[in-house]
Amino acid sequence: MSEFDELPETRRRGLRRMEQVYGFEMSDGDGDFFRYTVDHLFADIWNRPGLSDRDRRLLLIGVLTATGAADVLGIQVPAAHANGELSDVELREIVIFLSHYTGWQNGARLNTVVEDAIGKAARKSGA
Repeated sequence: MSEFDELPETRRRGLRRMEQVYGFEMSDGDGDFFRYTVDHLFADIWNRPGLSDRDRRLLLIGVLTATGAADVLGIQVPAAHANGELSDVELREIVIFLSHYTGWQNGARLNTVVEDAIGKAARKSGA
């Protein structure tokens, strides 16, 4: 029996989707912010037809870079890499592209996140 089995369907769907998107195990949480994140953003928005996970991730990485949200990039970039949505080459190309549209400082923060994710993945795989 899963921890999620006792939860309402929307919450289960949202938590499972978060696990797919982020690539790590999730647990239920408290509060309105957590509820909206799981029950709306992940149960509904991330499950809508029309865009692939890769498409959503590319859009999100662009927005996060533009707003200087390196903390959330530190979750999204490694997850996109680990899920096979974006390769080393693609991530590095995204850095160059976004640096010209979001400013060099934001691009530099993204570059740090990208190189850290690539390095950790290489060390983990023994490459």
